[in-house]
Amino acid sequence: MTTDTAIHLAQQALDVAVRLSVPLLAVALVVGLVIGVFQAATQIQEMTLVMVPKLAAMAIVAVLAGPWMLDQLVGYTAQLYREIPNLVR
Repeated sequence: MTTDTAIHLAQQALDVAVRLSVPLLAVALVVGLVIGVFQAATQIQEMTLVMVPKLAAMAIVAVLAGPWMLDQLVGYTAQLYREIPNLVR
Protein backbone atom coordinates (compact mmCIF):
# COMPACT_ATOMS: atom_id res chain seq x y z
CA MET A 1 0.00 0.00 0.00
CA THR A 2 1.40 3.35 -1.00
CA THR A 3 1.19 6.61 0.87
CA ASP A 4 -1.32 7.95 -1.66
CA THR A 5 -3.59 4.96 -1.08
CA ALA A 6 -3.45 5.41 2.69
CA ILE A 7 -4.25 9.10 2.35
CA HIS A 8 -7.14 8.30 0.01
CA LEU A 9 -8.56 5.75 2.47
CA ALA A 10 -8.25 8.23 5.35
CA GLN A 11 -9.94 10.91 3.26
CA GLN A 12 -12.83 8.56 2.45
CA ALA A 13 -13.19 7.63 6.14
CA LEU A 14 -13.32 11.28 7.15
CA ASP A 15 -15.84 11.99 4.40
CA VAL A 16 -18.13 9.24 5.67
CA ALA A 17 -17.72 10.45 9.26
CA VAL A 18 -18.66 14.01 8.28
CA ARG A 19 -21.66 12.86 6.23
CA LEU A 20 -22.92 10.79 9.15
CA SER A 21 -22.47 13.53 11.74
CA VAL A 22 -23.91 16.46 9.78
CA PRO A 23 -27.63 15.71 10.35
CA LEU A 24 -27.20 15.37 14.11
CA LEU A 25 -24.95 18.40 14.45
CA ALA A 26 -27.18 20.56 12.25
CA VAL A 27 -30.24 19.75 14.34
CA ALA A 28 -28.33 20.43 17.56
CA LEU A 29 -27.18 23.77 16.14
CA VAL A 30 -30.64 24.86 15.03
CA VAL A 31 -32.36 23.79 18.24
CA GLY A 32 -29.64 25.41 20.34
CA LEU A 33 -29.97 28.64 18.37
CA VAL A 34 -33.76 28.71 18.75
CA ILE A 35 -33.56 27.97 22.47
CA GLY A 36 -30.81 30.58 22.87
CA VAL A 37 -32.96 33.25 21.22
CA PHE A 38 -35.88 32.21 23.43
CA GLN A 39 -33.70 32.43 26.54
CA ALA A 40 -32.37 35.84 25.52
CA ALA A 41 -35.88 37.13 24.90
CA THR A 42 -37.32 35.82 28.16
CA GLN A 43 -34.16 36.11 30.30
CA ILE A 44 -34.58 32.53 31.52
CA GLN A 45 -31.11 31.09 32.13
CA GLU A 46 -31.77 27.41 32.82
CA MET A 47 -29.30 24.88 31.38
CA THR A 48 -31.82 22.03 31.28
CA LEU A 49 -33.95 24.17 28.98
CA VAL A 50 -31.18 23.85 26.40
CA MET A 51 -30.10 20.24 26.86
CA VAL A 52 -33.44 18.41 27.00
CA PRO A 53 -34.89 19.73 23.71
CA LYS A 54 -31.50 19.34 22.01
CA LEU A 55 -31.21 15.70 23.10
CA ALA A 56 -34.82 14.99 22.15
CA ALA A 57 -34.38 16.53 18.69
CA MET A 58 -31.14 14.63 18.12
CA ALA A 59 -32.82 11.37 19.17
CA ILE A 60 -35.65 11.98 16.70
CA VAL A 61 -33.19 12.73 13.89
CA ALA A 62 -31.15 9.64 14.79
CA VAL A 63 -34.27 7.49 14.51
CA LEU A 64 -35.38 9.10 11.24
CA ALA A 65 -31.94 9.24 9.60
CA GLY A 66 -30.71 5.99 11.15
CA PRO A 67 -31.46 3.77 8.14
CA TRP A 68 -29.71 6.20 5.80
CA MET A 69 -26.73 6.46 8.15
CA LEU A 70 -26.50 2.69 8.45
CA ASP A 71 -26.73 2.33 4.66
CA GLN A 72 -23.86 4.80 4.22
CA LEU A 73 -21.71 2.99 6.77
CA VAL A 74 -22.43 -0.47 5.34
CA GLY A 75 -21.74 0.79 1.81
CA TYR A 76 -18.40 2.23 2.85
CA THR A 77 -17.43 -0.94 4.71
CA ALA A 78 -18.41 -3.13 1.76
CA GLN A 79 -16.34 -0.93 -0.54
CA LEU A 80 -13.35 -1.32 1.77
CA TYR A 81 -13.74 -5.10 1.80
CA ARG A 82 -13.94 -5.17 -2.00
CA GLU A 83 -10.74 -3.12 -2.24
CA ILE A 84 -8.67 -5.36 0.07
CA PRO A 85 -7.23 -7.49 -2.76
CA ASN A 86 -6.15 -4.34 -4.59
CA LEU A 87 -4.61 -2.88 -1.45
CA VAL A 88 -2.52 -5.95 -0.65
CA ARG A 89 -0.80 -6.08 -4.03
